[in-house]
Parts: sequence; C-alpha cells; structure tokens
Amino acid sequence: MTYPKRFAALPEYAFPRLRSLLDHHDPGGDVVHMTIGEPKHAFPSWVGDVLAENTAGFANYPPNDGSPELLGAISDWIKRRYDVGLDLNQIMALNGTREGLFNAAVALCPEETARGERPVVLIPNPFYQVYAVATATVGAEAVFVPATAETGHLPDFASLPPQILNRAEICYMCSPANPQGAVADRDYWAKLIALAEKYDFRIFADECYSEIYRDTPPPGALEVAQEGGADPERVVLFNSLSKRSNLPGLRSGFVAGGPETIRHIRQLRAYAGAPLPLPLQRVAEKVWADEAHVEENRALYREKYKVADEVFAGIDGYMPPDAGFFLWLPVEDGEAAALKLWTETGVRVLPGAYLSRDTDRGNPGKQYIRVAMVAPKQEMRDGLTRLRDCIYA
Repeated sequence: MTYPKRFAALPEYAFPRLRSLLDHHDPGGDVVHMTIGEPKHAFPSWVGDVLAENTAGFANYPPNDGSPELLGAISDWIKRRYDVGLDLNQIMALNGTREGLFNAAVALCPEETARGERPVVLIPNPFYQVYAVATATVGAEAVFVPATAETGHLPDFASLPPQILNRAEICYMCSPANPQGAVADRDYWAKLIALAEKYDFRIFADECYSEIYRDTPPPGALEVAQEGGADPERVVLFNSLSKRSNLPGLRSGFVAGGPETIRHIRQLRAYAGAPLPLPLQRVAEKVWADEAHVEENRALYREKYKVADEVFAGIDGYMPPDAGFFLWLPVEDGEAAALKLWTETGVRVLPGAYLSRDTDRGNPGKQYIRVAMVAPKQEMRDGLTRLRDCIYA
C-alpha cells in the first residue's frame, strides 16, 4: 500500500510536537495553559436561546453556501466594518476559516502558470500551518517570506525576485498577524495589492483577529483594494466568529471576494464541502449582527494588554502587540525556553519554531515563544509573572 508523498516534507503539527517535548516531564508548578489560541471569554448569553429556538432546522439539509439571512448579516457587517458593499453572490459561509483557507487554494490555484511553470504560493514565515498544507495539496511551490523584527514582523513580499513573483498565484497574508500581533496598515495593503496587480496573483487576506485590537481598528484588504480600484477578484477575505465572538466551537466563518472567485469556491463546496447546520447558521446570523458583545470582549483584551505591558516593562525585546491575543516573546532558544518554563513553573507555551519553517536564512521563530493571553486575567498575570521570573530574571 502506498501513500501520497506531497505531505512528506511537512513537519509534524505544532501541538503534537509540543506534547512530545513536554509531556514526559512533570510540571514545575500549577499548570497555566498559554499555548492554544482558544478564547475563554464568555460568548453572548443569548446564543443558547437562539439555538434552542431553531433546533427544528437539524431536520433539514442546510443551505450549502449559507442561508440568505446569514449571508445578508455578513454582508451588512462587512459594510459597517469596512464600508465595502458586497452582493450575496460574493460571500460564502464557512465551517471556520481553516476550511476556507484550505479549500480556496484547491479551488483557485491552477495546475500551472500562464507560462506553463509550476505555481508559487507566497507564505509569511512564521505562519498559520494550514497555508503550507493547502500549498502542498495543490502541488504548488511554497515560498516562505520572513516576517521578522527587521521587517516590522510583516513579510516583505516585494523583496522577492521577479522570477518568483512571476510564478505567484496566491499570497497568504494574516493581519493582525498570528503570532506577532503586527498590523498591516493601509500603505502596506496598498503596496501589496499593487504588487499583486503587477504580477497577477490573488491575496488571501486572513483577518480572523481583526476585532481584537488596542485602539484603532485594523484596516482590511478589501477596503484598501476598493479604494485603489483594484481588480474585484484580487483580494479574497476570510474571517470568523471564533475570536471576534468567543465562539470557536460554532465553526462559523466566511469567505468574501469577487463573484468569479466565490463561484469557483462554491463549486468545490458543492462536491466536497460540509455546510454549517441550519440552527448554527441562525445563531451566526444573530451574532454577526451584534456589536455590543464584541466591544465588551475587546475591552477585556485591552486590560490584558495592560497587564502584559506591566509585567514585561523594561524587558529587552518585548514588543507590545498591536492586536490579536498572542505575545511573541524573544528568547535564546524557543524549545529550551518552553521546556524550562514547563519543568520549573508549570507554564505551558509554544516554541516559535513550531510555527515557522527552516529556510536558507534560518528559522525566524527559533528565538521566540508564543504565549496566548486567553486565560482569565489574574491567571494570565500569574503565568506571565512566572514566565518573566524564569526566563528573563
């Protein structure tokens, strides 16, 4: 029996690697989990009521691309948030953004470029691991672009040589960035969109952390593309309720873009996708329409930013995140730091190298750890204090 070779070069996923590193050691104190970005704040209290009112919908096959009501609620949110008007045929509901970020590559990446060459997918380094798996699935070449302190923790795609850019079909871009929390401003998006227009590739804008920020709402790729008059098919937007509304288990997200882009993604969904159950679509419809709980959630994270800034005040290399809920902390060696923290304090964090790829210029995550600020505030403060005293004392 044989198996596909296209995934052979992929490293083991981050969390199994972490278990292999830590789990045969006893924790050095009360355990504080700061690895997985699973929100712990309360979701809206009325979610259960909406679900209960719509349980009869489990008796029906759900609308494959999203109910008109859900798509309308998402369209309204995009208009409120970005002042971009989209028709319902430019939006498709997703089972969370992971499904969309993967399937969009399958639906949109050609087998070869217009020149008959192997296509390239541009990926920030570090990155959300589904980008690399999607690239391997479609048989494209992954080109990892460092996002380091020197580049403001955002990838400098324009630094790539023309022979790479001429083969590019897709560029994954996450803003606010996971893991660094850096935000692409309007100028960054405008330059990236201009580069995509010049070399004719699509931008997959992963904006699932867009509603968690300190002061200023991060700009979105779609709004900058519209302002600049870009091809409507140029930018594909992904977002979800997981972080915005503390509903990672609802598995409700969306993809939005040009009508031809969404037509191709919907065609794949018709054969190989799993639509969100109708009762969950009804919940998502109501959640996208409500901003009060989002503002409350954002206020809680702003308090956590203050805690992190207090705990790490004066620590060389500490970078206060602009958005998102991760800290990207500099250390001598991420694996060694994670193991030391676990065995001496019981604090569990993720080595940065598990989120990035080795290149000829090294691994940009090797000297970092990622710390999720999702625990209750006092527990988070305790974990960060233990981390500081263990690693930076």
